[in-house]
Amino acid sequence: MKRIGVLTSGGDSPGMNSALRASVRAALALGWEVIGVHRGYSGLISEEFQRLDSRSVSGILQFGGTILQTARSKEFFLDEGRRKAVTIIKKNGIDALVIIGGNGSLTGALKLHELGVTTVGIPGSIDNDLYGTDMAIGVDTALNTIINAVDKIKDTASSHDRAFIIEVMGRESGYLAVMSAMASGAEFAIVPEVPYDIKAISGKLRRRYEEKRSNSIIIVAEGATSAYQIEKELRDEIGFETRVTVLGHIQRGGSPTVFDRLIASQFGYFAVDFLNKGGSGKMVGLVKDDIVFTPFQDAISRVRPIKKELLTIMELLGT
Repeated sequence: MKRIGVLTSGGDSPGMNSALRASVRAALALGWEVIGVHRGYSGLISEEFQRLDSRSVSGILQFGGTILQTARSKEFFLDEGRRKAVTIIKKNGIDALVIIGGNGSLTGALKLHELGVTTVGIPGSIDNDLYGTDMAIGVDTALNTIINAVDKIKDTASSHDRAFIIEVMGRESGYLAVMSAMASGAEFAIVPEVPYDIKAISGKLRRRYEEKRSNSIIIVAEGATSAYQIEKELRDEIGFETRVTVLGHIQRGGSPTVFDRLIASQFGYFAVDFLNKGGSGKMVGLVKDDIVFTPFQDAISRVRPIKKELLTIMELLGT
């Protein structure tokens, strides 16, 4: 192996730059040339390439987002687009690809692997919905961003006897909602994995109002329903005034936490080490403090459930 490519794809997550930096420097240490692919699979098809050296990735640890940028490519998910990508990879003498991203990105990595391209994946997804890793890059930073926002919202909620419904990301997984609810002291987390009971929620909130508690917080994962729908169902039923906050893309941004920088750096190193040992078609992950490799098919198709104990703890602590 003499030349590898590195790309970031799909939704960005804090820590991608740390993984990129580690991948590049680990490859350079082996004497390999590294090609940075701008704008994900879209840039791969249009040959938006840049040769990366150690200086290219210097001083990027503390920045969120990705210096390679990212994009979603409809063309790549057509057979013709993938065949074109393989032709370009071969034409440019790229022996392997390091692909940093979430479910959609690793699905693309699997398709390339099936077409004979040597690939390794690094999980970068704030939803934390990939099977094969306890934590993906960006999750810890996103949780800290959510908690910071909820703490501020609670200040104004208590000043006005209000119930705030706060919508966080999580199309398929309620991980962010449950963990942020537990850490912020929210009363409820509404998640895709469990049907919600609006009557039970309104009953509990009414009791809180009658007990003269000054505020309530409900955190909603976007994949379960919208915060505005919950607000509509609760309006005039609970005593509290209701307000909605949708945190949106603020959850993707910001300087990565120490934890995200550390796991991203390890993922980047071990991804390159995996390629050096002849591996392909797997995602690097962290399970019970050990670095493991999971086949792409399992990582993207197997369900990573929320532990029922976490839901129980969150509900108990929110009473």
